[in-house]
Amino acid sequence: MTDGRRLDYNLVETTLDNGLRVCVQPDPVAPAVAVNIWYEVGSFDEDPTRTGFAHLFEHLMFQGSNNVASGEHMALVEANGGSVNATTSTDRTNYFETVPRGALDLALWLEADRMSSLAITAENFAAQREVVKEEKRQRYDNQPYGDLLELLVAQHFPADHPYGHLPIGSMAHLDDATLDDVQQFFDDWYRPSNARLVLSGPVEADEAFDLAQRYLGQVPRRDRPDHATAPVPALPSRDTTTHGNVPHPLVYLSWNTPPAAHDDHLPLDMALSILADGHTSRLHKAVVRSRRLAAEVHAASLPHLRSTSITTLMARPTDGISTDVTAAALVEELARFAEGGPTDEELARAIAQYERDWLLQLATVEGRSDLLNDAWLTFGTPGHVNQHAAELAALNVDVVRDAVRTHLLATPSTLHYLPSEVSL
Repeated sequence: MTDGRRLDYNLVETTLDNGLRVCVQPDPVAPAVAVNIWYEVGSFDEDPTRTGFAHLFEHLMFQGSNNVASGEHMALVEANGGSVNATTSTDRTNYFETVPRGALDLALWLEADRMSSLAITAENFAAQREVVKEEKRQRYDNQPYGDLLELLVAQHFPADHPYGHLPIGSMAHLDDATLDDVQQFFDDWYRPSNARLVLSGPVEADEAFDLAQRYLGQVPRRDRPDHATAPVPALPSRDTTTHGNVPHPLVYLSWNTPPAAHDDHLPLDMALSILADGHTSRLHKAVVRSRRLAAEVHAASLPHLRSTSITTLMARPTDGISTDVTAAALVEELARFAEGGPTDEELARAIAQYERDWLLQLATVEGRSDLLNDAWLTFGTPGHVNQHAAELAALNVDVVRDAVRTHLLATPSTLHYLPSEVSL
């Protein structure tokens, strides 16, 4: 697996006559089969004046269809010993079940019924709009730092940019939406030609294709919708301060970095791990333990497919230290890293940590099917999973250093998030 060797998952693909793309990964010893559908629609595809629709459908898709009552989709899957869920991001919405092999027909039939005849009624829309509002209150409005991600996004994208709003969307937009608006969104994006189905588990490719054709192949064909391209944002770096009812000050440095498919994305991930992952990381040793300018340091990336991603460094200043001082220390250490690069030992540790987490996800049919669909959308082929280990093993300290020099030495946008009674 390591030392540049490729994985050898057997991946068999076809496209049904109605445009649905299907990939099968046979695994005869798996205890269950994963049914993983990605619709290529997320908050990126929304009208900036009608946001929140992509996430709304994550809920509406479980509210019934011609032959399935509201809530029955989940109930049927769970009654047959399976699990089911869905998620929404900027670039896709995915729906996934993991079921015993004998329930595969049921899972595909359920997916086909809601793809072709989702029950978009005034009652369902009103009920799920309230569910979404409650979710926003719990996860964003009533949480310390709940608006943090929205503030970070606003530093890098104008409000009318496709990546300028979060998948949760605007509750005001949902309140103003009509049933026709919601139906039109479904008609525009929920069609076979805009979906990818991955099946992973104890089923052979020919049988899986026959089952996909029997159920999902009967959904009428509609041409693949047009997906807009996104301009690279031209916003200058910003230094902003916000106050809130939060327990500690935080400071975030962030940069626009390449899209998820770019060659520098993986080296940047390794750099972030070396800089801020755990007590042996560069920033923890330098800024937390040695200089005592921060109580904790973290790094993260918000990847996008069609325009720039966002890369962040976050620190919680030590009591009595201003966010300006802590931010300056992060910049200093980042410049030092860019000058000398990581050591071989640091890079080997980061690769081992990444590889461990990645292999753990691949170990289950649920995780594997999702990684295959992710690779399919991001790189254009699910087969990218088979070469990803080789890409990881091929990294060296110069590549990681150069990626940091190229993308993280520009003046960052800085967000100071302070408790209400604290000033800079």
